Amino acid sequence: MRRLSALAVLTLLAGAAGPALAEEGGCLKYGAAGAVAGHMVGSGHGVAGAAAGCALGAHERNKAEKKDAAQQKATAQQQQSPAQPKSN
Repeated sequence: MRRLSALAVLTLLAGAAGPALAEEGGCLKYGAAGAVAGHMVGSGHGVAGAAAGCALGAHERNKAEKKDAAQQKATAQQQQSPAQPKSN
């Protein structure tokens, strides 16, 4: 039963690693999920799971912020320099 619960939590974590959760509080969200997964795995693994989840959440958050910054920069550049018509 414990093995099945751990597998279910790990499956949920794998699905939660998408960009939809790469928002504010990434460390808290992923850390909490990691703590639950670590607790399900065995005694004393909750803290390790929380630390790993927090690191993953911070990484995902940084990736999302860099992507957003690049999109904003590209949008600003497009607005500053109007498109020139192609000469044939």
